Formats: sequence, C-alpha cells, structure tokens
Amino acid sequence: MTERTRADRAGLLLAALDAYDARFADELMLEMTPAEVNAVGADGRTPLLRAVDLGSYALVERVVDRGGDLRFRGADGRDALALAWHWHEAGAEAELRRRTGATGPVGRGTVEDRFGGTSEELTLGGVTARDGHAAIATYLESAYGITRTFDELLARAVAEPDVDRSVWGAATYAVHEHLGLAAWDAAEALCDRPDPLERYFGAEVLRFVVIADRLMEVDEDDESPYDTALVELFLPWLERETDLRVVRALTAGLSNARDPRADEPLPALSRSADADTRKWALSGLSYPVAANCPEAVAAVVERLRDEDPKVRQAAVAAFMWGPAEKSSVIADALAERLTDDDPDVRVTAAVRLAMRDDPRGDEVIDGLGPVDEETRYRWGLADVWSYRRRRAEEAEAAAEG
Repeated sequence: MTERTRADRAGLLLAALDAYDARFADELMLEMTPAEVNAVGADGRTPLLRAVDLGSYALVERVVDRGGDLRFRGADGRDALALAWHWHEAGAEAELRRRTGATGPVGRGTVEDRFGGTSEELTLGGVTARDGHAAIATYLESAYGITRTFDELLARAVAEPDVDRSVWGAATYAVHEHLGLAAWDAAEALCDRPDPLERYFGAEVLRFVVIADRLMEVDEDDESPYDTALVELFLPWLERETDLRVVRALTAGLSNARDPRADEPLPALSRSADADTRKWALSGLSYPVAANCPEAVAAVVERLRDEDPKVRQAAVAAFMWGPAEKSSVIADALAERLTDDDPDVRVTAAVRLAMRDDPRGDEVIDGLGPVDEETRYRWGLADVWSYRRRRAEEAEAAAEG
C-alpha cells in the first residue's frame, strides 16, 4: 500500500463522515489499520471526534466499533464523551453559531439515525451538524466504564418529549447493556404511571428484554419465560392504554411474541390511526396469515390499499412465507400493487408473487437489472432465486422418480 493510497483512503473516510454515509465509512474502515482509523487530521480531530461533532449516533457507533480511540483529546481538551455532552448542554444551534460566527437563519430538517430514531439536522454558515449528542453520550458512557441506573436512563429519555428521537433508542439499549434481564421489574412498574412517556419507556424496555433473551437462545424452539410474561402483561395493558405512542410500543412487543394469544388484537391494531402501529401489527400478522387465518388474511389484504406507502409495503411483506395457500384473492391483491406509486411496494409485491409461483411480477423483477451487493432489493431477490432453484430441483427429482 502506498502513502498516496493511505492518504486517499483517509480523505475518503472524512468525506464519508461529512456526508453522513455510515455504511461507506464502515467499508473504508474495514480496510484501514487502527492508526489510520485514529489519524489526526489537519484540524486536530480524529475521525471519532469529527463524528461526534457531526452529531450522528450511527457514525459514532461505526467509528468506535472499528477501533476509534476513546482516550484521544482534541485541542479543547475534550475526549469523545466530553465533546458529546458539551454539544448537548450548549445546544446544537448555539454551538454552531459559536463555531461559525454566523448570524443568519438556521436550515433545519429531520433525518433518520440509529435504531430508526431521528435527529434534527441543522445547517448554518455552510456547516452541518445533527443534534443526536444525548444519544451519542448515552451510547459512549459504557465504553468509558460509566454505569447508569434505570431511573437515570428513564429521566434522560423522558427529557426528550419526542419518542422518535434517537436518545430513546440509545437509553433503551443502555438499560439492557447496564442491567440486562434485571431491568424487567423496574420497567413493569412503569405500566400504570400517569406520564405516558414513562409508560412508553417501560413498554420499550420490556420488549427489548424479550428480544435480547431470544438472541441468547440455543434452539429456536426454546421457550422464553419472558415471552409469555410480556403477553400476559401487554394484553390487559393494551385494553386500558389511551396514548397512541404507548399503543405503538405495545403492538411492537406483541408482534414479536411467539405466544398465539398475542395475535388476537393485531387485526384491529392494523387499522390504528397511527401508521407505525399499523406496520407493527402487520408484521405480527405474517404468522397467522401463513396459517391461513381468515381474519388475519382479510386484515392484511385491506391494508394493501393503505394511504401510507410504508404500511402498504408492510402489508405486502406480511405474505412473506410463500404459498401457504394458492388464494386468488391474495394473489390478485398483490398483483394490484405492481403498479403502486412506491417502488418498494412494487418490488416487494413482485417478490411475494414469485414466491407464490405467480409470474405477474416477473417484469418488475427483470426490470431491476443486474444485482450486486449494492442492490437495494438483493435479499428479496435472493429469496426468489433460492425458491425457484429449489422448486426446479424438486421437479427434476420428481421426473427422475
């Protein structure tokens, strides 16, 4: 490797960070040495400090995962954690104004960051930063050996009234990282709190406990005691819950549960006024749909015409288990989505039809052209090719027999 190549790679990494391209930055760092990942730029910052300044939880996580040096301090004497807290306490807009000296209006927009959470992106004087610093600090604390209590993490989350902000996902994950399964009782105790934000946090922590416990299973058929406990807690909670945000979290938990009782409220929840709740309900209906449950099938077919394209895509994806039943109603409903305004819906519908041996979506699939690792729909297309290959092998074996 030449020095020019190293310099080029370092420049590309900084450009990827500035463009908030976490995936490309990660690919570059995989090919870099630890010294390169921690190279100090002309501005006195390492890539990690640069990522913190940019305010992106996703960027910071990638750099730390690739060996970003947590001990390095910038010219201001701050390490990554101190820098994140500085931005958060000062406020992203105030810090941008201090750094740029600009006095004009701030450009603002909402962007998606880690765990599907959002941050506000601010631009002033040609400089862009996001306000994800509370989430970044929450993520970094464990790396610095700092352990927070459940109540501290709860307080950090509810200080942000928008539950879609990235600090909520970071705080929920930190509860698991610091407390593990022991967080169950503290989270359950929040279910009757008067503050819906506290109830939301409790529901999110509880469903994360179940997910984490499931990841530790040796056998997929293992039964988790937390799975049953969650369903027995969430079902009556759902009946009395009035806040749509909390209903969304409860629906998400039930949609991932293996207890068949969790399926009962999902058809009704698929008609919720909240689009995210509808999406979660549809994801949970995929199993009863595969079992040809009439109520589940009817609910999913109804949502294929939802006003929200992401809900329509979730409805199409709910038929993910292939030809459980050669239903013309299902096939025709999927075929209607081949002309959907949203490309994700069109392609997902074509994939689902292909998995049902229905050729009506082949033109959509063929129109995608060559598929490589950068192709957005590569996993769905891989399922189609694998399915078709298996069917061909079965047909060949039957002919030989």
